[in-house]
Formats: sequence, structure tokens, C-alpha cells
Amino acid sequence: MPPTTSPQDLLPADLAMSTVLLKVGDMNVMSAYYQQALGLDIVTEADGGLYLGRESTALVHLAPAPGLQVGRRGEAGLFHTALLFEDQSSLAATVASAAQFEPHAFVGSADHLVSEAFYFTDPEGNGIELYYDRPRTQWQWEDGQVAMDSLALSPQQYLDEHLTEAVLAGQRQQHAAVGHVHLQVGDVQSAHDFYVDTLGFEKTAGWHGQALFVSAGGYHHHMAMNVWNSRGAGPRKDTLGLGEVLIALRRKDDVGALAERLAHHGVAAANTGAELVFADPWNNRIRVTVDTEAGA
Repeated sequence: MPPTTSPQDLLPADLAMSTVLLKVGDMNVMSAYYQQALGLDIVTEADGGLYLGRESTALVHLAPAPGLQVGRRGEAGLFHTALLFEDQSSLAATVASAAQFEPHAFVGSADHLVSEAFYFTDPEGNGIELYYDRPRTQWQWEDGQVAMDSLALSPQQYLDEHLTEAVLAGQRQQHAAVGHVHLQVGDVQSAHDFYVDTLGFEKTAGWHGQALFVSAGGYHHHMAMNVWNSRGAGPRKDTLGLGEVLIALRRKDDVGALAERLAHHGVAAANTGAELVFADPWNNRIRVTVDTEAGA
């Protein structure tokens, strides 16, 4: 069974991850990648930046930041943005277009038991996961922890089994969402203190003291944090890469409850009543807002 904790201490079960903001050095190169490789459309343009997504829903916000440098490998920040697809065929279509657009951007694939995932790196070094969830009835839980693994998953076999010309031709009409966001942090215990004890996510899995997976409502994970490249990292400098993680809640009261928890734990936050903006211990910016369609 999924983990259980007192409801007043938790983020709501119908939480949804939303648009990920990336600070970008070369807008032309990056916008071409996200549109042509990942099949995202321009949803809107603002302040020189682009909101890209599917079905008029923005998944990634590319914001120009020409004066910033790329963060160093050992620094905290983004590990990957994970885009979730509704079925294996639509996942296969985007995997195929991404691999064809830039074969060297493909960095791996895995069967995680709860999901099937393919990994890429965009032109400025931001990680991307493209994945499909197996039905929740197939997930295995024990003592509040979900069983996940990294088993071999052949990209070519996957495409042979699931890709069709019709699905590839209709790629941009297929639904996609931000399924989870995975961060690089300095240490796992501090991540647990912040994301579980303060924000109100529930821990769903760990990985040998090197990674933490957290969620709301019994999902396998809405967010994850690891130290694989960043053990001991301190607060981030302002660099290219992750600009903001956006979390959408459906009710204003849920935002208010989170504001109270943040204040209780001494976390400074800008609070408009319908929106909270704050930073985690590594200066990763988090914005929580009300969206009545979140989790729908």
C-alpha cells in the first residue's frame, strides 16, 4: 500500500507537476530542439521566451538568459524534466523523433517496473526523461515503499513493437504532461527534511542513501533528488538550466496550508494568497499555485 500520514501534514493527492522553467543561452538552438526533437508546439510567447507544450498546455518555458553560464557538473540543479505519455505508442513516437533529430542526445533507457523510460540531454545539458506509466494495479508496494528498478530496455525493440507511421504522423496531437521533476542536491537527508517533513510530500522510495523519491496521492514519484553528480553541493549560483519548478494545487486552502507549514519551519516564501514562491536548501526555486484543473 502507498504511504499514509496525517492529511493536514501532506500535500493534496490531486497535486500536479506543471511547466518547468529553463534559463536558456541560445533560444534558437533550444527552441528548435524542443519543437523538432520532442514535438512540442509554441503555446504562447512572452518576454522573449517561449512556452512549449502539447494541446495548448505548456510543459516547458524557455526563458532567454544570455549573460549566464552553464552550471558545473557537481553543482545542484536539474537532473531531468520527465515528460509523461498516455500510451506506449505515443512515447515511442517522441523517442523516435528525438533520436532521429540528434542521436547523440540519447543517453539511456530503463524498465523501472512502474514505468518505461528513455533519457536524453538537450543542447544546453538539461536532462530529459520521456516515459510511460504501467497501470497502478501493476505497481508493487511494501511498507509504504514502491518497488522500482532499472532493468534493461532495448530502444530498438521498443520502437519495433510500438511505433507506427500513423502515430508518428500525429505526434503533436498526442497528450503529454510533466510527470515528475528530478533534482541534483547536496545530500539526501536535507532533501528529506525539506521535501517530506516541510513541504508534505510522502517518501515512496530511496536508493542506497543516494536518492530520494517523493509523491502525493500514492504516485510513484512527483519529484526526486539525488547526489550522484552533486554530493556535498551547496546553494546554486544563478546559471543556465533550471529556473523554476511549478507545482499546481486545485484549491486555495491547500496553498494556505502549505504556507503555514513553510512558516512553521522557518522557510521564507513570497505569498500572494493564491501562490507561493520559495527556494529549497540548494536555491532551487519552487512555485506553488492554484490551478483548478490540476490533477484532473
